[in-house]
Amino acid sequence: MTDAASQRTPQQALAALLAQHAPRSLLVVGASQFPALEAFAQAHPACELAFAEPGPLPPALAARRFDLALLVDCLEHLPKRQGLELLGGIRNLNASRLALLVDLPAAGWAATDLFSLALQASERFEREGQVLSLFTYDLKDYKQVPDWLNAKFWANPENFGKYWW
Repeated sequence: MTDAASQRTPQQALAALLAQHAPRSLLVVGASQFPALEAFAQAHPACELAFAEPGPLPPALAARRFDLALLVDCLEHLPKRQGLELLGGIRNLNASRLALLVDLPAAGWAATDLFSLALQASERFEREGQVLSLFTYDLKDYKQVPDWLNAKFWANPENFGKYWW
């Protein structure tokens, strides 16, 4: 992410994210609804939507797995420790993909707090002095394969990829 503000609105970014991933099951955690979600729900009636208020997930939702989790207007309403537990729990147990739209100063968080949870800064939005940041996590993109992990650097290149012990 660059320091420059995105040309898109947060709603456009969320709509693009939903269109890109087209989840069949979606967990939405937040204090309010947002237009991009309503449009997606109307366009994809087969998508199973689950909603939760900011805070610990209800047991029924905490026991499920979702294609995508969206957190919008959430961290601003939670103490930092509870927010860390919520994000880590959803990332580890409930969804392989996560998107978080947050006003970092209002929530009392720094970007490094989210980087420590393996979230990546995707976009930054500015309007009338307020700055919103979009952070994403995708398990498939979480860790890049190191450049040294190949046959060239293997002790016995002829055995690279053949044996696992």
